[in-house]
Amino acid sequence: MTHTRRTAVAVALALVLPLPVIGTGTAFATAGQTPAATAPTSTGPGVQLGLPRPTGPHAVGVETLHLVDRDRPDPWVPSAGPRQLMVSMYYPARTGTGRPAPYMTTEEARLFLDMEGVGSAFPAQALADTRTYAFTDARPEHGRYPLVVLSPGFGLPRQTLTGLAVDLASRGYVVALVDHTYEDSGTTFPDGQTLGCATCGANGPAPEKIEQSRAEDVSFVLDELTSRHPAWQYAQLIDRKRIGMAGHSLGGASVIPTMAADQRVRAGADLDGRFFVPVPAGGLGGRPVLLFGNPVNHAVGGDEPSWADDWPNLGGWKRWLTVTGSDHVNFTDVPVLADEAGIPGVDGSIPSVRAEQLTRDYVAAFFDEQLKGIPQPLLDGPSPADPEVVFQQRP
Repeated sequence: MTHTRRTAVAVALALVLPLPVIGTGTAFATAGQTPAATAPTSTGPGVQLGLPRPTGPHAVGVETLHLVDRDRPDPWVPSAGPRQLMVSMYYPARTGTGRPAPYMTTEEARLFLDMEGVGSAFPAQALADTRTYAFTDARPEHGRYPLVVLSPGFGLPRQTLTGLAVDLASRGYVVALVDHTYEDSGTTFPDGQTLGCATCGANGPAPEKIEQSRAEDVSFVLDELTSRHPAWQYAQLIDRKRIGMAGHSLGGASVIPTMAADQRVRAGADLDGRFFVPVPAGGLGGRPVLLFGNPVNHAVGGDEPSWADDWPNLGGWKRWLTVTGSDHVNFTDVPVLADEAGIPGVDGSIPSVRAEQLTRDYVAAFFDEQLKGIPQPLLDGPSPADPEVVFQQRP
């Protein structure tokens, strides 16, 4: 890759990816801050972090799957052998069963904090022990539920979408939260090995290639969950005819190539992800798409034009919304946990808990309408209860 090409890729990724991708700081920090400026106000052993409580009626269980695609070598580290993925499965569970699930492993937490530039100032164990409101070994509820696949932002571990995953499961969804190996700060596998980000940095693959690889990852996960001999013990919970996908940043942008390649994905939500792979000129067969992002990049006339460029090719149900005061990471758990940890510097003027709640509400409303067939007035137009949410475009 030439220097010009590397620079172009780095600049493009900077619009949608955490700052570690271009090696200049932390997703917790505003532009120009150094890691020293992000020291938390409290780092004692009594630090207890917790995600906002889920809003649905169900308790939530979680189980982690290790999936191996023996028909596909790893695209980033071919010497590693077949593509391997870690997937967290969240599901409606019976109240009072199971035990509290950790947020991530201690090593995953350490690597994430190091990538964000605060590893020496905040204890990894405290992040790993964040309260999630999900329970391991929880007995599942009866019934069948729509499946939503979640894909995190590039450089961010899958756990940064835990709040959204748990909330969707509490509302009656099965959720597959996918880690795309070698594309985040660190993923721990059953053998105890934690693999870091082989694709981060200006010499990494082009974002278009990453999106296409993620589409292959998601299709493989769907194969494993919906085959005659599924990889998950509770696969009977999944309604195979009602499958959706959502993601943040590059994970959100990857919704488009995934839907283009896999007709099983019936609805897709992009949380603040620039389209590197354009919407096909022929559209997505009328399947619905929600675009939900920050106004600096994604308002009409904003800094990033891909949503406007591709809007006409989305021929079915579609909404294009922005959240006033939000920044790129406000659609993840990161600002909520940074606030609780006393780490200043996350961009965006909207309170972190409010941004997370709006993300939960609008993503759930989208899938309730498109996968469950329940009309959602929230998506019909501006709501007095949510003045931050601006309808940029709708049919």
